[in-house]
Amino acid sequence: MTRAGHEQLSEELRRLKAVERPAISQAIGRAREHGDISENAEYEAAKEKQGMIEARIRQIEDRLARAEIVDTGGSAPDVVRFGTTVVLEDLDTGDEVTYRIVGEDEADVSRGLLSVTSPVARALIGKRVEDQVQVVVPKGRREYEVRNIRFDA
Repeated sequence: MTRAGHEQLSEELRRLKAVERPAISQAIGRAREHGDISENAEYEAAKEKQGMIEARIRQIEDRLARAEIVDTGGSAPDVVRFGTTVVLEDLDTGDEVTYRIVGEDEADVSRGLLSVTSPVARALIGKRVEDQVQVVVPKGRREYEVRNIRFDA
């Protein structure tokens, strides 16, 4: 994962432990005060949310423990690889799109952050400027040409 992705997950973990976990504990305590918990929907909802928070904490801790932070700086890259920003031209429409190849936890297509495991990223890895690539996406087959490859700060 990128350093920014690692920092983002670390911040989410801190928030879950310091804010969400205590808040849900208080909610469970308040729900218990209402009496019989066997038929208490508020208690059940709080316990379910607690389970989801604890599962997310374990997932993030595991990912951070196994994470390898990849340096995404240095001289201009000559091929598409993890951490690079790629400018593509859609050969059917002539439109340009820009993606940064990132880890799964960092991916957000609406912000131009493409998971390294996505079909488009897998097709782009190892390509050079002016290489063409065909990718099957939910909207059908797309053909792109690599226009630029760079590292962004």
